[in-house]
Amino acid sequence: MSTGHTHGDEDLAGHVRSGEERNAHERRDSCSGDGDRGGGRWDREGRNDTDDEERLARVALTRIVEPGDETAGRWLRTYGPQEVLAALRSDGRPLPGVGEQRWAGLRSRTRRACPEGDLAAVDAVGGRFLCPGDREWPGQLDALGVTRPIGLFVRGAPYLRFWALRSVAVVGARACTEYGVHVAAVLSAGLAERGWTVVSGAAYGIDGAAHRGALAAGGATIGVLACGVDVAYPPGHGELIRRIGEQGLLLAELPPHDHPTRSRFVLRNRVIAALTRGTVVVEAALRSGSLSTARHARRLGRLVMGVPGPVTSGLSAGVNELLREEGCVITDAAEVIELVGSIGELAPARRGPSVPRDVLPGEAALVLDALPGRGAADSTQVAQTAGITPEAVLVRLKELCALGFVERMGSRWKLSRPGLP
Repeated sequence: MSTGHTHGDEDLAGHVRSGEERNAHERRDSCSGDGDRGGGRWDREGRNDTDDEERLARVALTRIVEPGDETAGRWLRTYGPQEVLAALRSDGRPLPGVGEQRWAGLRSRTRRACPEGDLAAVDAVGGRFLCPGDREWPGQLDALGVTRPIGLFVRGAPYLRFWALRSVAVVGARACTEYGVHVAAVLSAGLAERGWTVVSGAAYGIDGAAHRGALAAGGATIGVLACGVDVAYPPGHGELIRRIGEQGLLLAELPPHDHPTRSRFVLRNRVIAALTRGTVVVEAALRSGSLSTARHARRLGRLVMGVPGPVTSGLSAGVNELLREEGCVITDAAEVIELVGSIGELAPARRGPSVPRDVLPGEAALVLDALPGRGAADSTQVAQTAGITPEAVLVRLKELCALGFVERMGSRWKLSRPGLP
């Protein structure tokens, strides 16, 4: 099912129809698997959200088109996924916006597209495939416009749309310090304990600390991968990624078995930014990839927050620059929630430590200040220093004595504890 067709539909139909019957037989021969398995084709109440043919077409396109491809996004918006796929499988001329060489490259990828097999593979690991418009689809991803994911492979039991409603991205440097790891873990645990979902990229460093903090608190966390949901990358995070898949959610635009590339890591960040209410950056060098998540968040109108680091640390230079430009400084989970949460979810006011003299009324505090730090003084000397009458000073000295601040030595007075703050 497709919508939004333009006057170019007749041309599109003409140049795909010639090869459609021939390619249909080839596709049946090249793919195996039961299309009814569907890996998420059915929602939790057994009702189909998206047309079967559209779902299969979108799965196939994840093998052909790279994530975030703006040209392909415009094709999907104009023609719909089935027609785009049919055009790629035909021998007709290219769709608008690409040259012959790029079109040939895309068409060469159609030979590896086997949507039934991919749905079976994601189903085998307990996953599913979501399309835009499905009940579980997080509507905030639509803010990405033509770079919106073609679909999402999801692994894990929780309902993605609900978990994404109250979510915060916590990202940062892979090569981080103990300070960064500690802050990310404590911050994420605090968010999770307050019912917020922590979203990150499952990478080494800050990402891993964020996921572990949320899991340690028994809270919700989502890992957005730059590879298939059945691929443990980075390999050293195999156990962590397994735990996220069992206790939380793993998301990927790429089909099963696909591996990451440098560009896919960067493009993955736009999904993290769009999925969440705000992005917190914990430690980032000036060229850190995590800053791209913050830039995406800013373009989407989401909140951008950062944890300041030492001005002498190159690993904090990026986040410090981000904060200097226009980011919000945060130091704990309560401050994050105050920014991204509902009205009234305020962080407690920060105060320095209280000291006993804080409770004294103004005149009593003046008298206490007028007493010498060492030795004793009579009430007349104290009155001159404090600038009030000797009678008033005597009243206040007796009050201070009763409170334990001063001691009487005949006609003279001294501090009970020299150097009393």
